Amino acid sequence: QVQLVESGGGLVQAGGSLRVSCAASGRTFSSYAMGWFRQAPGKEREFVASISSRGGTTYYADSVKGRFTISRDNTKNTVYLQMNSLKPEDTAVYYCTVDKGSRLVVVDPDYWGQGTQVTVSS
Repeated sequence: QVQLVESGGGLVQAGGSLRVSCAASGRTFSSYAMGWFRQAPGKEREFVASISSRGGTTYYADSVKGRFTISRDNTKNTVYLQMNSLKPEDTAVYYCTVDKGSRLVVVDPDYWGQGTQVTVSS
């Protein structure tokens, strides 16, 4: 049974920082790209960031570039998203994903976590 469990969400003021984590279990994901998506109320789910299997290549949505950093620790089967300079428009449920078909970037996720809420107050 594959599980992705996110943690670290919460309420923060605009300009603040949060780090969300995603622990994967059930198999080893060190061969796969992992990433984060988010969904704000009333909006479609959107791509946030992606990291290659060994962590050497990252991609970001333009809206978060320069503020968010994705990283991973394959010894812990965990991926992180460090979010700085948060804005109210970053408020969303953040989902961790794994793409078994790619080592480089998440294109078509195969697994999704249950999501963690991030709320940024103005």
